Amino acid sequence: MKLPRSPRPVRSAWRRTLRAATVTAALLAATVTPLGAAHASTAPDRGWNDWSCRPSAAHPRPVVLVHGTFGNSVDNWLVLAPYLVKRGYCVFSLDYGQLPGVPLFNGLGPIAKSAEQLDAFVDKVRGTTGTAKVDLVGHSQGGMMPRYYLKFLGGAAEVNSLVGLAPDNHGTTLNGLTKLLPYFPGAGDLLTLATPGLADQAAGSDFITRLNAGGDTVPGVHYTVIATKYDEVVTPYRSQFLDGPDVRNVLLQDLCPVDLSEHVTIGTVDLVAYHEVANALDPAHATPTDCFN
Repeated sequence: MKLPRSPRPVRSAWRRTLRAATVTAALLAATVTPLGAAHASTAPDRGWNDWSCRPSAAHPRPVVLVHGTFGNSVDNWLVLAPYLVKRGYCVFSLDYGQLPGVPLFNGLGPIAKSAEQLDAFVDKVRGTTGTAKVDLVGHSQGGMMPRYYLKFLGGAAEVNSLVGLAPDNHGTTLNGLTKLLPYFPGAGDLLTLATPGLADQAAGSDFITRLNAGGDTVPGVHYTVIATKYDEVVTPYRSQFLDGPDVRNVLLQDLCPVDLSEHVTIGTVDLVAYHEVANALDPAHATPTDCFN
């Protein structure tokens, strides 16, 4: 006897789940080996964190990549960093928010302290490359945390643009943040919800309240937010968007309706999102973004 087919919405949901799981599994398989070297200061084989790199006239500012919660300076950027290097950018990435006794999984310390680490790293990049400003590209917490640096630590004078991939700009729920744990095998055995970097990201926390008091943006910085409607960590996804006079909020599915990326994959493997990152970094030479980028 032939079994009845599932209703279309159910089949569609299963297809989205299967697609996201397949992409994530492939990503994790590709990154298991590099985890042991995640805190290396350079990644010469992939061309980023090359401190001899000097920006060109075509791309006059270095790009600093800011990983997300549980991420690190290598594994979060195995695709995006080479993508930008290939396009002629000097690309650098940092580790921040480390906790004592917790290896590999970063972005867990107090976010205000993490912003201080970003400040110091940007100063190093600017000093080494001889540039006045950098561009920042961050994923998840890495797209939100720099706003503290811009607003309270003088970063607005040192940064031209901030591009956030699925940033939790207005916080999220701790339950949402725990949904990240399956993507980082072993993290759940090391951590508890007392982790400062998680508590700071909760909607309504003192940190989030202070960050957004008086407005989402600061003058002089160009902001781009790239979100996906399938985000299961930062919800509702529109809470990621910013309000301000120099803000571009982008929904991935408006560019490619069949893109099924969720919170992790939009920052780690999605080439459609990456094309939009490239457009934000060089708006004078932007080209239309669609499913084939």
